[in-house]
Amino acid sequence: MNGRLIAIGDIHGFNQPLQTLLEAIDPTPEDLIVTLGDYVDRGPDSKGVIDTLIDLGRRTQLVALQGNHEEMMLSVIRGDEPHHAWLRYGGVETLESYDFDGEMDFLPPDHLAFFESLGDYFVHDQFFFTHAAYDPTLEMDQQPTELLRWHSLRAGIPDPHFSGRIAVVGHTAHPDAEILDIGHLICLDTNCYGGGLLTAMEFPSKRVWQSDPQGVLVR
Repeated sequence: MNGRLIAIGDIHGFNQPLQTLLEAIDPTPEDLIVTLGDYVDRGPDSKGVIDTLIDLGRRTQLVALQGNHEEMMLSVIRGDEPHHAWLRYGGVETLESYDFDGEMDFLPPDHLAFFESLGDYFVHDQFFFTHAAYDPTLEMDQQPTELLRWHSLRAGIPDPHFSGRIAVVGHTAHPDAEILDIGHLICLDTNCYGGGLLTAMEFPSKRVWQSDPQGVLVR
């Protein structure tokens, strides 16, 4: 790979900050951008976020991972789970962004295809990427989905992975909008939906781009 490796933390419906970061990053076709999941819910423009990511995938190499919020939404759409939990954790805002009219087929075909294409993890060189966490003793293709999408770092930070690779995750929002970097694990959820920042980081240089919720570049 001749381009840059860049990860973007939890977006949660904040399309303007996402566009601000992408304008600053200026991706090329050689770059590889990993988005860590939780594209929808809580923020004002989940539909716009997905439009932006679909367009991004046409301009660069995009690896989009599935977060727990995408899992909740898809479970409701497929009729596998009741809607109550999803709506309580931001689903109302997502439905509003899609002009929900009561029918559960509200996703445009290209958006549904995007959601169905999401991966659980990604490994590249000395790094691996998941939405939430991992089991340090297991190969990545043996990881429980519960850990990859739902485990909060507040309930315990996993030990270094036996492979020696560095984990890059989201999911656990830092209340002070700070990046958590403890060496073997980096968390890029800097609490954009809670008034913090949306963060992108390049690897291995650890160069950082950040935008506030209004779309103002702060770094």
